[in-house]
Amino acid sequence: MRKNEGMKNHRLFFTLCLVGAFSVLAACASKSQAPVVERGASTQPGHSPAGPVSPAEADAYYTVKKGETLYGISLDHGLNYRDVAAWNNLDERYSLRTGQQLRIRPPGTNGTGSSDGVAVAQPITAGGGVETRSLDGSVISPPSTSSPVTGAGGIKREPKSGKEPYSDEALAQAQKPTATTATTAATTVATTTATAATSDPASGSDSKTAESKSADGDSGDEVGWIWPANGKVVATFNEATNKGVDIAGKAGDPVLAAGTGKVVYSGTGLRGYGKLVIVKHNATYLSAYAHNQTILVKEGQSVARGQKIAEMGNTDADQVKLHFEIRRQGKPTDPMKYLPPR
Repeated sequence: MRKNEGMKNHRLFFTLCLVGAFSVLAACASKSQAPVVERGASTQPGHSPAGPVSPAEADAYYTVKKGETLYGISLDHGLNYRDVAAWNNLDERYSLRTGQQLRIRPPGTNGTGSSDGVAVAQPITAGGGVETRSLDGSVISPPSTSSPVTGAGGIKREPKSGKEPYSDEALAQAQKPTATTATTAATTVATTTATAATSDPASGSDSKTAESKSADGDSGDEVGWIWPANGKVVATFNEATNKGVDIAGKAGDPVLAAGTGKVVYSGTGLRGYGKLVIVKHNATYLSAYAHNQTILVKEGQSVARGQKIAEMGNTDADQVKLHFEIRRQGKPTDPMKYLPPR
């Protein structure tokens, strides 16, 4: 009898222990919850700035509108689309979201080019020097080491370590112009001569520059523009409807680089442009060549003015033609202001 009661007590104790263990496990499980990931949210770190954009950084970001692409935004801001992709940690699909804040300035700079809170190293400037006092406490001013000391007889002397005894030879040496002075004088004369030659009416250079300037006062002469094709202009620049000029021709006609530069885009990613080439000439100017039949250059390739870069075609166009744009700091401008008359 006692044996049966003991077995019952053991079973009850074992059952209570199991119930307690399950209770502890259930309590622990209720405290830890599985992480929740919002679908559609970007997981790439550079897609949008963390938090609201400050007024100082406003010009460093662009809000993506519906239907816009990385290529079009980059062209409109005079940028290489690969740079913009890198600044925003975009993958090779270059997919954008409507309303996305896209960085259009290098990280560490705002719209004015100054640093965004980044510490800037400043050169260490020397102090006022070591103060020397005599035994009675008065301050002794050390001789300046930045300029020679004039001694007796009008001879210019160096600091104490460079003193030399007076002599006729020393006086004559001190009165000779230094090599630096002679070089500076020669440079000044050369600069003055060059300036006079440049402004000489007989040379005609000033009048030529004045004639080539556009209406906004910018000549773009540093590029040395030439016509990219020989055909007839069938459509001129219109700020609202045509961002460049259209030049007619036959399929396969040569398309030439209008100036020396580097190819920053070569492909078909920009809607409405067909097979497109974009050349960056300097920090100010880009030129675009659209609707080509064949592209003959690659991104990153340097091209010379007058070099054949494509063949005329009608990709994304209603006829065979070259659509040619000149962009100044990303904004389209009338190419006829820069191209030579013909």
